[in-house]
Amino acid sequence: RAVAMSVSHSSRLNKLVREQYMRLPQDGRVQVTYVWIDGSGEGVRCKTRTLDKEPKSIEDVPEWNFDGSSTAQAEGSNSDMFLVPVCMFRDPFCLDPNKLVLCEVLKYNRKPAETNLRHTCKKVMDLVKDSHPWFGMEQEYTLLGVNGHPYGWPDNGFPGPQGPYYCGVGADKVYGRDIVESHYKACLYAGVKICGTNAEVMPSQWEFQVGPCEGIEMGDHLWMARFILHRVCEDFGVVATLDPKPMTGNWNGAGCHTNYSTEEMRREGGLKHIEAAIEKLSKRHDYHICVYDPRGGRDNCRRLTGHHETSNIFEFSAGVANRGASIRIPRQVGQDGYGYFEDRRPAANCDPYAVTEAIMRTTVLNETGVETKDYAAH
Repeated sequence: RAVAMSVSHSSRLNKLVREQYMRLPQDGRVQVTYVWIDGSGEGVRCKTRTLDKEPKSIEDVPEWNFDGSSTAQAEGSNSDMFLVPVCMFRDPFCLDPNKLVLCEVLKYNRKPAETNLRHTCKKVMDLVKDSHPWFGMEQEYTLLGVNGHPYGWPDNGFPGPQGPYYCGVGADKVYGRDIVESHYKACLYAGVKICGTNAEVMPSQWEFQVGPCEGIEMGDHLWMARFILHRVCEDFGVVATLDPKPMTGNWNGAGCHTNYSTEEMRREGGLKHIEAAIEKLSKRHDYHICVYDPRGGRDNCRRLTGHHETSNIFEFSAGVANRGASIRIPRQVGQDGYGYFEDRRPAANCDPYAVTEAIMRTTVLNETGVETKDYAAH
């Protein structure tokens, strides 16, 4: 009874009836679902249209528009916003030949919307393309019932203390694996560069990893993976939250650890380039904290306490194999003398465009201080 009450009504509709309609032919026409980031900088929205034939590339998908006053992106008197397609995926929900298309949002004057952080990220990635930046991001999230309570937790009280849940197996240790495995398969089908998943330290908390991705591709693929996660959860009737600290108290928070390297870091002797990059990051800690969650660091304040495998938000630290540091150099990288490093500061609800752009500005473009340069003006 408790489990039934915590899932949505729509998830209990008869899915076999739906299957009957999903099998109907489309006579060459294609459903294209446009996906975009809304005015919160965290939420994703979508809507679908019919095209007369299957688009073979992103150039075949026309621009569209939507009512920005309903997504906290415009006022009612001037509410039309442009959807500019930027990255196309296969649709794991309606299946081939249907598509999911990630879009940038432009205002009525064709300037990027406030939460369109892809626009400047793309400019920066184009500037630094010769360094071939690779990223891999580890997206932690927590499953909740529709009542807002962590999925599978007792109605009153708490599960046993953390310890047995991380990478756990068994009905008393993991909750919601069906969702995780469905999401993984859906991402693979879509063409998202998902590379792994595991149960996390807090019960009903999970993680998936996307990468390696080069440049702007990192943000594109992580945002689409998030959209697919929310859609899969909708089918199962539960909610995925990216809140960095969904449960107060002695429970782990949720981050989006970002693994990063340039071509010279990946070559023999690359460790000196890794150490040089970390040195630059150490001098710009406040700037990075400001862009590593959507609220200028206020969300991360609840998570980066120096406990539960985090560094303290007010201090910068780095170390080999140290999960309590701001920056972790994997032990293997320390031994090999080349590879990558992990920035453990980004919050689970960070914008990957903002995170990857900030890392490039500091480590490759050698920016300092809290101000950023507008390269379009140069």
